[in-house]
Amino acid sequence: MEPVLIVGAGIVGLTLGQALKQKNIPFEIFERDATPEARGQGWAITLHWALEYMFKMLPEETLSRIQDVQVDPDVARHDSGNFLFINLETGEPKYKIPPNRRWRVNRERMRRALLRGIEEHVHWGHRVVGLDLPEGENKARLLFEDGDAVSGRLVVGVEGSRSMVRQILRPDSFNNVPLGINFTGVAVDLTPEEIQPLRDMDPLLFQGCHPQTGVFFWFSMLETPHVNGTANTAAERYRAQICMSWAEEGPGDKVSSTDEGRLTNMKERACGFAPFLEHAVNRIPDGTPVTEIKLADWECLDWNNHDGRVTLAGDAAHAMTMYRGEAANHGILDAFRLAGAIDQIYHHSVGATVALAGYELEMRERTRRAVQLSRQACRDAHNWASLDGNSAILTKRAIIAS
Repeated sequence: MEPVLIVGAGIVGLTLGQALKQKNIPFEIFERDATPEARGQGWAITLHWALEYMFKMLPEETLSRIQDVQVDPDVARHDSGNFLFINLETGEPKYKIPPNRRWRVNRERMRRALLRGIEEHVHWGHRVVGLDLPEGENKARLLFEDGDAVSGRLVVGVEGSRSMVRQILRPDSFNNVPLGINFTGVAVDLTPEEIQPLRDMDPLLFQGCHPQTGVFFWFSMLETPHVNGTANTAAERYRAQICMSWAEEGPGDKVSSTDEGRLTNMKERACGFAPFLEHAVNRIPDGTPVTEIKLADWECLDWNNHDGRVTLAGDAAHAMTMYRGEAANHGILDAFRLAGAIDQIYHHSVGATVALAGYELEMRERTRRAVQLSRQACRDAHNWASLDGNSAILTKRAIIAS
């Protein structure tokens, strides 16, 4: 059996690899980064309705490793799923998003947990630049920047929102569509005294909007002293994620090209926040790296899967904003559905065209709505006057949102 060729060793690509291993289906994963440590894999993500599919798809030891990389294991043991949306001017909770069972995990450590057990199938430093689909053959060939090539039964592009495989499949319309909202964020170390007012609001995460300016704020734990090894020492520290976003309405709303300028902007936009929130932003140290995330989406357009030889999953198939926290969950469900479709091809004599068509139909129907809801949630997050219980940012996170 020729292998499945997976392009991208992120969360979804590795999850798919683990799922195929359980089904005894050969696979190889190709990642453009030179090593697993070549770049950070983001801050943290919330796994909620996708947990059901993870339990069905992944071996117990992998699930246990993922559970161990939750950002606050103590909170996780008694987590009620509380998720507040607050008035940034008063610091008072305004809405409570319907709770889900959830794991808030460190993204980079989850990636390492998924890598365990399939390391020999992951090939680093392989940047895809082309795809060869020989006419009349049940195979596909990946072409790499260094001139190498590899053949397999089918290719899965799961290398993120700027996917090269997506570009090959939709050369006419592969670009993400900008939303006109700017977003910056930091990871910052805080003493127990500094973080306590934020954890008093919620020990894990919360978000909110300023009624007058429309500025959005996000707080999330990244590490506790028990996780980073500083508990009961003089250097005890927490690590938190603080992010802000705002609509771009003029030249003054553009994101600076320097960390210094970005941090200054965050501090200026925090003016008028409730004191404990304004202080949290103002005490971010000078010199802290400030990351810009360019908010844009891609609505899972149609593509030709070339007789079941190439398809997409995760952000490559449906890039969406983070305002509903569902992108990773949809990517994990993609991996579950796609592993089932591939199993039909390899072990049950189902034609690849039929099997992938079924996978793609379900995914498109599910994720087009998800992209639209996440886009609307992004807009809702910056317009306090329009917020109500039916706003996309406040409704229950589910495969089909209520």
